[in-house]
Amino acid sequence: MNSLPIDSILPQLLESISNNPNILLHAPPGAGKTTRVPLELLNIIPPLAGRILMLEPRRLAAVSAARWMARVLGEDVGRTVGYSIRFERCVSAATRIEVVTEGILTRRVQSDPLLEGVAMVIFDEFHERSIHADLGLALCLDVQRQVRDDLKILVMSATLDCEPLARLMDDAPVISSAGRSFPVREIFLDDHSHGQLAPRMVAAIQRALAESPGDILAFLPGAGEIRSCASLLSAAGLEGQGVVVHPLYGDLPFTEQQAAIQPGKRRKVVLATSIAETSLTIEGVRVVIDCGLSRRLRHDPANGMNRLVTVRESRSSALQRTGRAGRVADGVCYRMYSRHTFNAMIPQTPPEILDTDLSPLLLELSAWGVSDPGGLAWLDPPPAAALAVALHLLIDLGALDQTGRISPLGRSMARLPVHPRLGRLLERSRELGCTELGCLLAALLSERDPVRRGPANGHGSGLILDVHDRVALLRQWSATGRADPGVDVASLRAVERVSRQLKRLMGVPADISSNAADPETVCRLLISAYPDRVALRREGESQRYLLANGRGARRAVAGPVCVGSLLIAVSVDGGDQAEGLIHLSQEVTEELVREELGGRIERRDSITWDSREGRVVAAREEYLGALRLSSSVFVPAQEQLLPVVLEAVRCSGLDLLSRGESFLQLRARIEMLRTCFPDQGWPDYSDGALLENLESWLASSLIGVRNARQLGELNLAEILLSRLDYRQRSALDGLAPTHLVVPSGSRIRLDYCQGEQPVLAVKLQELFGLAQTPTVAGGRAPLLLHLLSPAGRPLQVTADLKGFWDGSYHQVKKEMKGRYPKHPWPDDPWSALPTRRTKVKG
Repeated sequence: MNSLPIDSILPQLLESISNNPNILLHAPPGAGKTTRVPLELLNIIPPLAGRILMLEPRRLAAVSAARWMARVLGEDVGRTVGYSIRFERCVSAATRIEVVTEGILTRRVQSDPLLEGVAMVIFDEFHERSIHADLGLALCLDVQRQVRDDLKILVMSATLDCEPLARLMDDAPVISSAGRSFPVREIFLDDHSHGQLAPRMVAAIQRALAESPGDILAFLPGAGEIRSCASLLSAAGLEGQGVVVHPLYGDLPFTEQQAAIQPGKRRKVVLATSIAETSLTIEGVRVVIDCGLSRRLRHDPANGMNRLVTVRESRSSALQRTGRAGRVADGVCYRMYSRHTFNAMIPQTPPEILDTDLSPLLLELSAWGVSDPGGLAWLDPPPAAALAVALHLLIDLGALDQTGRISPLGRSMARLPVHPRLGRLLERSRELGCTELGCLLAALLSERDPVRRGPANGHGSGLILDVHDRVALLRQWSATGRADPGVDVASLRAVERVSRQLKRLMGVPADISSNAADPETVCRLLISAYPDRVALRREGESQRYLLANGRGARRAVAGPVCVGSLLIAVSVDGGDQAEGLIHLSQEVTEELVREELGGRIERRDSITWDSREGRVVAAREEYLGALRLSSSVFVPAQEQLLPVVLEAVRCSGLDLLSRGESFLQLRARIEMLRTCFPDQGWPDYSDGALLENLESWLASSLIGVRNARQLGELNLAEILLSRLDYRQRSALDGLAPTHLVVPSGSRIRLDYCQGEQPVLAVKLQELFGLAQTPTVAGGRAPLLLHLLSPAGRPLQVTADLKGFWDGSYHQVKKEMKGRYPKHPWPDDPWSALPTRRTKVKG
């Protein structure tokens, strides 16, 4: 075997493994840890102790590692070294090292909590911090601590800070190794991040082909950018220059992924996502071109939706990419960004557990018997907000009961290697007797959409959103081998493959393929998986919807207006902050929604005050979550009316009530008595006090009142007068009379509303002979006299009648006598007879 950097620390590593249950190996890329360490462990772990399980983050890496180790042993893969990945298992009774992908490990632990026949579990490339690796380590540590103290755990990492991980693993010893030592020259290109990525990458590739030897590994954020670059390179005639271009990304068919990493006779350009950062050795690569970007799925707990975002990679990820150029010889790394940008990168890629949908994790933990996720060993515990969202969804799907305990349905769902939503769909298909269709739908929704998005797909825009049409497309392709333009055949194959796997798990014979896929059955299955995403078209809109979970969304590609107003939004991303984007949906009838979700429909009586119409409006409404399905008018009971009318009066500031003169005078009379007799308990009838105590004085008068007209007809003076006790009502007219009889015999109304003093407005001649100013409130409140002319115009305002007669009366008399000659203007007002008439003739 060729010498590798890891060789120098193998004796120390093997000794630590022999003496400790947990070990942490820190080894940079190229050290040889993935393929060398498991083979060396065969020397210290006897066959009878059990197998070595090694976890790899990706299928391609798992198969490549297993084949490499088998080749070192001179054996076929599947004998001493085997692998288990999705859709494929290559092991035998003689297998001692089994390389597995992350989902496989979780299934293995759940089905065999004792991990019988397993001596050691290795977590490779743990620095990637996938949620599956974090969960797998937490479960294995729990097994080790509870029932298998002989189980050994080895964590291998290239860039991770080892100290926190060592503490998590009960102070595990840390063994460090050097990496591959071939130098890699860095070239920082100009940072033109505002320009289109694909043309800039093509320019960098053409430059590298001209000035640097070896195959090229170019990192791009996603499959879309890879396809764009491949198209531009093809147009540039690279094939004619003896260069072959290979794409490499996760959704690519497995055979094409393998072709990208195999050595070839011609110079090679591999256009890859972050799948090629670690584990994989691509023979002949001496040039790396790093765009500095990656694509991550981010989960928003506030709306429960995922959003695929392109982000600047971390510095550790950039270094991992650089290391790919130095695996076989001196290399070069072209960075499509500046040194300043490199220095500004975050040190490590955030763990997936901090930024993803936690409902699959929570279902796994519930199946494991963990009620509190915090009780397990986490390097980074799952966030509480995301766990709360996951709990709500699992309860909604019926996987957990209201207390958070797993239900029998949830246990069945947990055994299926799909998202809990699709697990619920599969179980519903079993209930409906259409399991084959359920498997097909679950496969379709778990894999990449076979219908390419955008105008180039060759289909009408209605197809863009319809699930049922996709089922028909898949049926057509399965039966005839033909696919319409705009349909990705590779994705159809992947869907069919997943469907076959699910059929095996669900006990459906492989040769069973029903054509029954009517839209109603499809809708029933989709509703079971997405009850919170039943969506109602907004009024007056054609493409904008409100989801049952309260989130707004619009169709990502505008299509014809749906016949009905309801659809199931199957694929929705976070979109912008205002609305999500619906990429895939299925129209559904209200009748079917009521059949499937009738138990969730809530009847709400809405009784409100319509300020525009000035009346109570009573509507009986049916809601599915945030969706109002129906509304009808009903006649509310009096006890339902009362609080609505009271609140309307309160909000109007009493303006809905007719505060006429009688009310204002009564309130002013009582307010005067409150001031004059503060100890007698006269009530406060100010606006503030009346609003604060609205129920106590107004409620009994509102029987049958339901509109503004009826409110305006209420006699507030009588209502407030009735609130006085017997003593106060008896004393009111005596202490604060509404009228006063003046010397002329006239009964004159008093005005209590013009200021601090009650006002008596009276013609001057009617007070002749009266010496003292009249008072009310038992003499405590003198009246303010408005002395009027015979025509009723003010002549004098005074609170001192005696002073008026002795003083300014004579000036008034002088001015008015000629103007009103028919009325008496005596020189001595003290002795003159008061009168409301003119002079007596004769």
